Order: sequence, then C-alpha cells, then structure tokens
Amino acid sequence: MTAGRGTGTAGRWALAESAGGRVLVCPLDARGRAAGPVSTEESAAAALRSRPEVSRWVWRSTAACYPRLLEGGGRVERCYDVEAAEALLLGHEGRSGQPRSLPAAWARLRGLPVPPDPPAVSRDADPEPSLFEAGPVPLPDGVEPLTALLEVYAAQLERTAAAEHQERMRLLLAGESAGTLVAAEMGRAGVPWRADVHRALLAELLGERYGGGGLPRRLAELEEEVSQAFGAGVRVRPDLPSDVLRAFARDGVKLSSTRAWELRGVDHPAVDPLLRYKKLYRLYTAHGWSWLRSWVRDGRFRAEYVPGGTVSGRWTTNGGGALQIPKVVRRAVVADPGWRLVVADAEQMEPRVLAAVSRDPGLMALAGSGQDLYTALSERAFSGDRAQAKLALLGAVYGQTSGDGLRNLAALRRRFPHAVAYVDDAARAGEQGRLVRTHLGRTCPPVDSDTAAGGAEADPAWEDGAGAGSGTSTSAARARGRFTRNFVVQGSAADWAVLMLAALRGRLAGMMAELVFFQHDEVIVHCPAEETERVREAIRAAGDRAGRAAFGETPVRFPFSTSVVECYADAK
Repeated sequence: MTAGRGTGTAGRWALAESAGGRVLVCPLDARGRAAGPVSTEESAAAALRSRPEVSRWVWRSTAACYPRLLEGGGRVERCYDVEAAEALLLGHEGRSGQPRSLPAAWARLRGLPVPPDPPAVSRDADPEPSLFEAGPVPLPDGVEPLTALLEVYAAQLERTAAAEHQERMRLLLAGESAGTLVAAEMGRAGVPWRADVHRALLAELLGERYGGGGLPRRLAELEEEVSQAFGAGVRVRPDLPSDVLRAFARDGVKLSSTRAWELRGVDHPAVDPLLRYKKLYRLYTAHGWSWLRSWVRDGRFRAEYVPGGTVSGRWTTNGGGALQIPKVVRRAVVADPGWRLVVADAEQMEPRVLAAVSRDPGLMALAGSGQDLYTALSERAFSGDRAQAKLALLGAVYGQTSGDGLRNLAALRRRFPHAVAYVDDAARAGEQGRLVRTHLGRTCPPVDSDTAAGGAEADPAWEDGAGAGSGTSTSAARARGRFTRNFVVQGSAADWAVLMLAALRGRLAGMMAELVFFQHDEVIVHCPAEETERVREAIRAAGDRAGRAAFGETPVRFPFSTSVVECYADAK
C-alpha cells in the first residue's frame, strides 16, 4: 500500500488523529487551507488506502504517525512534518530552542502560554516504551487537532514565503520531512545483525563472564595489571578517572585527564594496560552483552534515528549508538543469505560542499575534475603531499591557526579566495553574534538562544564555549566564530545529505532493496545480490541530483566510494 502520485496542491491532504482515535483528513489548497470537506476514517492506514492519488500528507509528526502505517504495510511517498518544519522556521527567525510541538506552535499563533516540549528520553536503558513515558504534548481541551494543524500549517507557509530565500527554504523543509520518512523506514527495516557472531567476538575479545555481574575475564586481568604497575598492594579502578589520576600523582606524574592522547605521552608501566583496558571497557559498556540483549531482535538492530538532531543538521539516535558502531563490532553486521550490503561513503563531502556554496572557480574545478579532491589539491599547491593538502583544506573549514595552519590558510587564500572568504565571513558573523545560515537556510542559533546555551550537546564546538550565553567575552566570541565557520559547511553538507537520502529513497522504490543505515557521509543499502548494480547506480544518481537541487548547476560532483560486501567489516 503506497500513497500514489498526484499533481500540484490537489494531491496534498492533511491528516490528524482525533482524541477518540479516529483520523480526520481533508484536501488542502495552495495556501494550506481546507479545500474540501473533512472526512473521518477509522485509522491512518484506512485514509491512505482510500486515497492512493495523494502525493503529500501533511501531519503533526512523522515519528508519531508513520511507524503505525509501516507496521500495517503502508508507505507514504511524501509528507510535510509540521513539527520538523517548526524547528527550522524558528531557527530561521532567530528563535532557536523554542518548543516545536504542534500545540506550542498553535499557542504562539494565538498568543497563549506555550507548553514546553517533553524531555528527550534515551532508550539505552530500556529500548521498549514505558507505560509512564511522556507522550506527545496535548492540545488544550476543545481544540480539534485538525483545526490546529491547518492553522499552523497555513502560518508556516506564510513564514516560509517571508524567508530570506524562500525557494531554498521550501526545499530544506521538504528535504527535512523526507528525512523523517527515511528515519522511520530505517528504524522499521533495521540493520541485519548476527547475534551469534557478536557473542563470539565478545567472548574472543573480553573473555568469559563471571557470575554476580563482575567484569569479564580480560578486563579483570587488565585491572590487575594496572594496579600492579603502581606497586604492590595498590588497588586502582581503571574505569574511575579520579582513581587513575591519584595513582599517577602518587608516582609523581601529574595529568589533567585520562584521555588516551595524554596518557600516550607518559612513560609509566601502567599506561599500556590502561589504554588496552579503556578500549575493551568501551566495547563492554557500549556494545557488550547488555547492549546486544536490549537492541538486537529477530536478526535486526533497530535504532531510533533523530533527523536534524544537532544544530548543524546532522542526525543523532535516541540510544543504541547506531552512529558509533566500532570497526570490530561491524563483523556482526552480515547480510541475509543471497543478499548483500552496498556500503557507500561520500568522498571529501565537506570540501566539495565548500566549493559549491562559495562558488570559488578554482575549487569548483578541482571538485569537478573526477580526481580525488585532496590529491588534485596537493598537485597544485602542496608539492604532491596529499596529507598536507587534506590538513590544509579541513583546517580552513575548522579554523586551524596552530602549527602550519596559518601558512596553509594563506596558500589556500591565494588559490581559492572565494572559498576562504566564505568561511571567513561566516566566522566574522558568528563572532559578532549575528545569525548564520547554511546555503538552504538552516540557521545557527544566536548566542542568547536556549539552544546555544545548552541544547546543542551533540555539537562539540558548543561544548568548548561557542554556545556561551553571554557572548560578551572575546574567547566566547572567537569560539562561536570557529563554530559558525564550520557550521556553514557542515550544515550545508547535512542539507545535501538529506536531499540525497530523499532522492535515493525514491530510486529504490520498486526494488526489494532497503536503506538500513545512514550517518552524515555514509549509507548502507541491504539488497538481493542481483540488485547491487542498480543500487550502486541509484546512489550515484542520488548524489548528483542532490548536488544540483541544493546548490544549482555547478561543476562540483559528489562521488561515492562504494563497496558490495556480505559483512560490513569488509567494506573499504
């Protein structure tokens, strides 16, 4: 059951669930208002079945509406997620961090007290929904969900028309909504996962488990090695940084942290077993037996993806660590018999995005040359040293000024003045506390917004001070400038990625292939062996289409390195 194609606004309908569990639907006109009578259906699935001509469904939230449709075998071609759109529009208007729910948006329209969004609940402790978990924010008594939906949607169309670049903003909203469909479908499909392989590698690396909840054998042995390295009779808990720091201090070694890079600079017999312990302990806690028991069901790891979960638009997950699968654990990601994993990485994505958004002629020429971008750059500016060329270009994006950073930046500024000026301008605007946007209109929060003060925990630059609420100190201003310098590139890359996903989803329609995994520059498609070449071509075409849609006609190309494997660990 798939909602079919329609043309123009005649194919756009609103869908809202009433308090009694019934579903209300109506057609919409170009202004987002009801264009016909309201109909009542027993379920969203029934609404879809009886209206195959609808090309786009407008609803409160894909995360709230779509999973039940997928459970019943339904599939929506396009949607408009009002709550995802509200978050983007609020950001564009300089109001990042304000509540994004439908009731909140409706209350703002009416000048009423705005209800807060429910707190995010991590699924790490228990992936199954709790009876006491907070549900969606309710509307006030007497307010019909469809009425509120139509009012908010019509107002959003007006706000979009008032955006700085309204066509780009419309594209961003459409892409973000398409991303919510992809996220729900990937959560439904799941990554193919061999629990037996996972258990075997845990036994191989961690050793057998002891009763009573103690550490597995290998960790217990390493804990003993660490303790012995500090002297007879000394007991050190390697998993407690305070314990480790005190132990080193007693031996005359002063450390500010137990980070691996700092430990490697210390000459002490405890360092080697401690580093090995830290690596295995991370595996044990993040992807050990408890994780396997909680997250893998019926041969699938089903994560809950959060599109646009960070300020820059990159996705996150609600527990499960899907975006941080260690290489060793990838051995458990195995295609079904007769199927394959098509693993595709976007090559040098962010530098290519910089070329496209800055319209720098020289950098666009390199990004469209068909060569590896860093190799092409090294041959023209860095005496063939690819590593130095990569460091220089990424340093320009991230604002590196230490070491050779300034010298490399000067070399890039001579050859690619428009590209360097683009990120320089973004950094300057950030330092001054101004709104900074991606090419399509995703907006970095102002320094005094709720998001800047604490809602961007997944973006490390904010944690380093870029999100300081006052914005008055020189160090805070510079930190925000470094963040916005990166934001215009990383955020535009996230915009490109969500358009790529939308295009790829469309091209996979009609195949048995399933999109099962995505992180910012990588996708995995699980498909029958005979479909692998079609999937390869679909990925290539989706990248090209997204580049044209996001940035217009430019010489820049967005190639993928693609591997067809049975096991994820074998992908290059």
